[in-house]
Amino acid sequence: MTLTGNKILITGGASGIGLGLTERFLQEGNEVIVCGRRESVLQELQDKHNGVIIRVCDLSSAEERIALLDWVKEEHSDLNVLVNNAGIQQWMNITDADFYQRAKEEIATNVEAPVHLTALFSNLPSLNTIINVTSGLSFVPFTRVPVYSATKAFFHSFTHSSRYLLKGKGIEVIEMIPPALNTDLGGKGLHDAAPPVSDFIDAVFKQMAAGETELSFGFSEAMVKAGPQEIQGAFNRLNPVI
Repeated sequence: MTLTGNKILITGGASGIGLGLTERFLQEGNEVIVCGRRESVLQELQDKHNGVIIRVCDLSSAEERIALLDWVKEEHSDLNVLVNNAGIQQWMNITDADFYQRAKEEIATNVEAPVHLTALFSNLPSLNTIINVTSGLSFVPFTRVPVYSATKAFFHSFTHSSRYLLKGKGIEVIEMIPPALNTDLGGKGLHDAAPPVSDFIDAVFKQMAAGETELSFGFSEAMVKAGPQEIQGAFNRLNPVI
């Protein structure tokens, strides 16, 4: 991927990893469109970075995903990069009374949305790159977030297939695999001890500049390279015996 001169759509690009990507892509000389559900957060982003284009969109809705594509076709037909970053993380137990409802919300945002967006935007003539943000938990689940871990494992697998299936259309598919970072994903304060987003962003941009398509950092780098014994050991450390 060429790191400058692109027009990039980042889902969930106003906070967390998405915000880090937005700011870095702007710094590298790209035009960035950010979509998300919270208009106030998007407006704050635009106030801080005048060049950012914002679009309110609830990605859990198929109708709004289609409307997003229609808007891009009409207003930004030269869009060439899609970043499937938006995701939610629910700390819960299968025995919780509201488990299934919350699980459906995670699946809609973390699985249905990026799969649908990939299908929609891969037919945009100008598109040449898709970046999917998965997780180190794609490789080893953290049982306090059982559905989130499963959605990221799905997305990791889907990314591999997409890379193969879209190669003939000239679309490069890149996977970003973050570890836990100091964001509010899952709730405020849960990841305060984790590495800063800026360290992850620096690492993955160096990897993209080198032409790599599977980008990892810290824990996620270890999991990408791990064998069965290392995976089991990581699972045991993440999930103490009940």
